[in-house]
Order: sequence, then structure tokens, then C-alpha cells
Amino acid sequence: MIVESLKGNVHDDALPDGVHVETVTLPSAQLVKRIQRLRTDHGTEIGLRLPAGSPDLKDGDILDRTESNAIVLRVESTEVIVIKARSILEMAVTAHSLGNRHLQAQFFGADSEYGAEVMVVQDDHTVIQYLDAAGVPYERQSRVMPVPFRHAEHTH
Repeated sequence: MIVESLKGNVHDDALPDGVHVETVTLPSAQLVKRIQRLRTDHGTEIGLRLPAGSPDLKDGDILDRTESNAIVLRVESTEVIVIKARSILEMAVTAHSLGNRHLQAQFFGADSEYGAEVMVVQDDHTVIQYLDAAGVPYERQSRVMPVPFRHAEHTH
């Protein structure tokens, strides 16, 4: 089976009762690949070939759908550091310091599932060392991120 377009997302529009669901589970790093070979939890082989410019895959994407069956993408959780700075100054200094390391970061507001204004980065021992040394509050968590972390390209 070749999948060339997504059929929606179960988080936006739930599947009806009685639909048989097969899942494809991917690590976050594979969400940016628009061409790949996949296998469902039931052994169904899928060729993914999305057009150039397609958005990144995300948890809950429906890869195939019939009246009685669906193939749904699940994303493995990622080990992250949730940084909970106490002030805008502390967050700015922290973001600047970590930005110099070319780390990808995602920011969330108080109305998010985190319940506070936070910066989230992939788990990394050098980040932990910096946060401990600077006294910045943080928490390690395992999360399915809404957007995959990408390698930061950079030149001087």
C-alpha cells in the first residue's frame, strides 16, 4: 500500500465506534521524513510518499481509512527537559545560553498542558549541568511532542 496523503487526525475528528485500528509507531525524529517504509502493529506494510511541502507527521494522523478500518500514526514519547524559569529575565538568559548550543526549543504558555510558561528541550546532560549550575528550575519528563525537534542547521 502506498500512502500519498493523510486522511485526517483522530485528535481532530475521532473515529466512529467499531472501526478496526492498526497503528504505526514512530520516534519523533522520523516525523520529518515524507518518504519512508512503515509496518503496522498487525504487520501491514506501507510505503509513505507524501508530496514535497507536506507538513510534518504528528501523533494521531490517519494514514489510511476505509469504512471499517483505519491506520493511525502514534508517536513515541521523547525524553525532554521542561524549563520553568521564575522570571522573563531568567528565561531570556537561559534561552540565550542554550541557543548558543544550537539546541531546538519549543515554548508553551500558561494555557498549555504544562500549566505554566515553559521552554522544552530534548533531554541532554549538558543542559542539565547548565541548569543546575545556574539554579534554573526544571523537570525531566517523557512527552509526545506536538512538533518534532529538528537538527538546527547553522553556519558562521
